[in-house]
Amino acid sequence: MVLISYKAKQFLVFLVKLLIVIGALYFIYKQLANNNALQWQEFYVLVTTNWTFATVFLLLLFSFTNRFLEILKWKNLVLVVKKIAIQEASKQVLAALTAGIFTPNGVGEYAGKALYFDKNQTKTIVFLNLVCNGVQMILTVFFGVLGLFYLGYFLYGVYVLFALVLLFIVLFFTKKITIKGYSLNKLVFKIKEIPKQIHNKNNMLAVGRYLVFSHQYYFLFTVFGVQNISYLDLMATISVVYFLASCLPSFQFLDFAVKGSVGVYFFGKLDINEWIVVFVSTLMWFLNVVLPVLIGSYFVLSFKVNHNPKFKS
Repeated sequence: MVLISYKAKQFLVFLVKLLIVIGALYFIYKQLANNNALQWQEFYVLVTTNWTFATVFLLLLFSFTNRFLEILKWKNLVLVVKKIAIQEASKQVLAALTAGIFTPNGVGEYAGKALYFDKNQTKTIVFLNLVCNGVQMILTVFFGVLGLFYLGYFLYGVYVLFALVLLFIVLFFTKKITIKGYSLNKLVFKIKEIPKQIHNKNNMLAVGRYLVFSHQYYFLFTVFGVQNISYLDLMATISVVYFLASCLPSFQFLDFAVKGSVGVYFFGKLDINEWIVVFVSTLMWFLNVVLPVLIGSYFVLSFKVNHNPKFKS
């Protein structure tokens, strides 16, 4: 009876892993095949006439660096629990990315990473992932607000600042409220418990990742022939689009659609053709989500659940 239960458990785990991978690949295919805004003929002409091996290499290098910095961030933060090798950190980050592709704003990544640790460490891992993503979001907000003011969207900038101030006021007056044993005070205390050198390295890697991602965006626009716009104007618009798109509830597999729709409006102010904006957003999604998910699919399928062979059915 124990043997049957064990086999049933193994089959169920394999089925879940297979469904995650198949689902991820299906959604990727659907988004690419059914997007009418993608003018593939124009894209093909542009790629075959203007793109070189060096162009493709640089784009892949940007994507590799972007994800590698995220892996280094995670490896650094997990030192709070234990030291892991770069290979193990890569496996955890990429598998979690794949598992989180169906969830709003990648929430599934939290559970995906926690599966690689003991159950009594789950809360700590979720907390560390919150710190990892939180710093990245703070940078996105900071540069996004700067971009709004630089581009002259003062009203939007004031609205954002007002919302942030209101949020801080609400958090300040509710910091001692406890819900199921958790409070803002306790969260701040746990953040302070993390060694300063880990925080500093995490912040440095987060800044590096933001700069790599945003400049890959910039590079793609130049590759598509957008060269008559100043560096600061284009980078400021990129920061605004990335900020506003990140604030909207979304799924990883719809990320390019959200950024593309926001981008069409703001990049349109710079007289950039709509189809270029859509293709740049799609390629950014493909290079920074699809490719890592494909690699992460292997780690999902090879994931082994910790089990006790003596369990009873």
